[in-house]
Amino acid sequence: MGLIQTNFGLTQKPVKLPKEADTAIPTSSPIEMSLLLSCASARTSNIFCSSQTGNGRQRDLKYSIPLNHNKDLNFLVKKLSPPLTAVLLAVSPICHPPESLGQTLDIQRGATLFNRACIGCHDTGGNIIQPGATLFTSDLQRNGVDTEEEIFRVTYYGKGRMPGFGEKCTPRGQCTFGPRLQDEEIKLLAEFVKFQAEQGWPNVSTGSE
Repeated sequence: MGLIQTNFGLTQKPVKLPKEADTAIPTSSPIEMSLLLSCASARTSNIFCSSQTGNGRQRDLKYSIPLNHNKDLNFLVKKLSPPLTAVLLAVSPICHPPESLGQTLDIQRGATLFNRACIGCHDTGGNIIQPGATLFTSDLQRNGVDTEEEIFRVTYYGKGRMPGFGEKCTPRGQCTFGPRLQDEEIKLLAEFVKFQAEQGWPNVSTGSE
């Protein structure tokens, strides 16, 4: 029975309710829904479910599949996250930015200049004239020549038993008697020596090999 409001108060009026058959919404039992979810999960894992039998409410699984998929998913995420994160960081360009083409070419040009003007005394970063004045970081720091500016200055004007290679190098006795280098070439040499010292003097291709 339902209540209907009128101007004179509340009155009772029979209200026809639809039959249960008219309002019934097709549903599945909890067991059937679990099995359906298991089958869907199994297909994504290459575990196949057998075809339905009977009236559609009985389904058999070829393999036993746990029904707690959320727990399994959380477990996999926890197990796979650390190694996947490590791999992504290892290949990430933020952590390991690739050398630009210009930088690679400058290193090759610096190596070519080094092989032409310096390798006679400083092969592989050493020093056959003054063993304590190598081009490795420890000796460069001890001798106060561990910046590109200082390396440029010493290469240009010379120092001690090392001759200068600059076009305007003076005095004459401190400068090389061989070909002089342009300022841009000495700048490339300074950058190359600094770079090689930081890397421990690995072999560098000059591009002509």
